[in-house]
Amino acid sequence: MIVLPVKMTTEDTAPPYKSGFNPDYQRKRAECEGGAQIAETKYAGRQFFAGTLTGSYRDFGNYPWRWYLLADLTEKPETYAQEAVWCDEESLTLLDVTGD
Repeated sequence: MIVLPVKMTTEDTAPPYKSGFNPDYQRKRAECEGGAQIAETKYAGRQFFAGTLTGSYRDFGNYPWRWYLLADLTEKPETYAQEAVWCDEESLTLLDVTGD
């Protein structure tokens, strides 16, 4: 997983993704682990997040690469200042799973 910033466009550019909503993921607790570049180096480090999924997603590319918005973060890296993060669907672990 690569962590995506919450804001990814400027007012002058069209977003490089299609937005959507999945009610099955809304209000589900989840964890997300991945990596991001370490500032001013050629290295990357691991990052861990935990919080609540909003159900909002963004699909990138012709063969969608889906990212879900994880908000109300209960765990995040010390230097991560934002209250939400976009997580690659493959990097999510849902904690509120029922046997339905």
